[in-house]
Amino acid sequence: MSTPSKTRQNRQTRRPDALTMEVVELIGDVVARFYADYEEAAGEHTLTGAQARLLSLLSLEPLPMRKLAQKLKCEPSNVTGIVDRLESRGLVERRPDPADRRVKLAAATEDGRRVAQDLREGLRFAREPLAGLSDEERLSLRDLLRRMLDA
Repeated sequence: MSTPSKTRQNRQTRRPDALTMEVVELIGDVVARFYADYEEAAGEHTLTGAQARLLSLLSLEPLPMRKLAQKLKCEPSNVTGIVDRLESRGLVERRPDPADRRVKLAAATEDGRRVAQDLREGLRFAREPLAGLSDEERLSLRDLLRRMLDA
């Protein structure tokens, strides 16, 4: 029986096969195209990519600043600045957390939710190539991506 550190070491020293490397490269290309398209869609609303991502998160549910920082993988002070700028445009508001009034939640306003929806709908990369796939292919792709993320 192998120990966890031995298993980890085997995974680190084993070279990926050519197919795996090709899939990894394709995933990288997809991510790059997604972010480029996202930045363009954000620019159409005079938002930075970070502002657009934060607004998209808040359109789903209000979140505390610390949680936003974790999801965006940045420092809480950066999130404060982004929220300040979105709040000055009327897209985000701060409100007390009903469960703990010491905690402030950031929440998308009605205008913020509308802009976030426009952003999602404006992503050509998400729309055009996926439209060329059948429902069955899109379901398979979705399921495979979920499996990868759950691993």
